[in-house]
Amino acid sequence: MITNVSLVSVWVRDQDESLAFYTDVLGFTVGDDIRLAADFRWLTVFHPNQPELHLHLTTPSKPLSDDLIAAMQRAQAEGGMPGVGLHVDDCRATYEDLKAKGVEFLQEPSDRPYGVEALMRDNSGNWMVLVEPRSFDPADIVAGGPEQFA
Repeated sequence: MITNVSLVSVWVRDQDESLAFYTDVLGFTVGDDIRLAADFRWLTVFHPNQPELHLHLTTPSKPLSDDLIAAMQRAQAEGGMPGVGLHVDDCRATYEDLKAKGVEFLQEPSDRPYGVEALMRDNSGNWMVLVEPRSFDPADIVAGGPEQFA
């Protein structure tokens, strides 16, 4: 029986730079940092409030195919890779704090039916959403497509 999610991979361009971003900027903690081979490093970070869920910071590399590696690297360069969602206690304050640290934001904090949301990128171009959640009734959200959130 599956009991929980414990690991999510986040594709990064440079593990050292991403480690610094996730720990120094976002406040995560180093989990594992193990050199398993000359060309493979197992690197994880976790949030101190959720130590059971690790983010595996990994680069597109073998055993992936050369075509897939190249496609992922293009997506990273374009800033189009999916990332993770992060709950925050105060989205506007977190936005100001991270913006002052140089984090790139694609969307300033905005009110949504489910809370306050801001959209940022990590230093590898991965989209990350910050959400200050609030109670809502899904039935109150009109199925009007993405324009309802514009």
